[in-house]
Amino acid sequence: MTLQDDLLTLGITAERIATTVLTPCPEATDLVAAGDDLFGRPQRMTPQTSRAWSAMQSAARLTSIHLQLVSAFRSIKHQCEVIRRKLDEGRSLDDILRNNAIPGYSEHHTGRALDLHSGEGSVLTESFDQTPAYNWLTENADRFGFYLSYPKNNPLGISYEPWHWCHKE
Repeated sequence: MTLQDDLLTLGITAERIATTVLTPCPEATDLVAAGDDLFGRPQRMTPQTSRAWSAMQSAARLTSIHLQLVSAFRSIKHQCEVIRRKLDEGRSLDDILRNNAIPGYSEHHTGRALDLHSGEGSVLTESFDQTPAYNWLTENADRFGFYLSYPKNNPLGISYEPWHWCHKE
């Protein structure tokens, strides 16, 4: 089955893809082990992202900021599975695509995107922007080559995600 077939089974048509303002994201092939996420799942990212993540996490720790990895690389196939699971839960495709990129368009495919958590509150919620960790990231992430991909009122059609940071490489 091709990606186009997978997308169609999810209800993602060529017309829907044509309206996205996200750019296609190729799936990374050069990935390294980056330790476990906060759920104990092994994570991978590009070598450059891994080095930058380690340096950023260490620098944050020196100021008593604890950054935790929620997720990193996600294959296109895994992105399809995430959307399928949410559809099976009864969520609408429009709702899902406000929070998840179309498979083939997610920065997670590049191995450069990280979803982060501070250990405070719920995981992957907007309340992350009320934490010292988020404040630290907004002031320091750029020094390590990371940027906030989906700020408030972004034009990309993805909801505000204060936890989602991508390495520039």
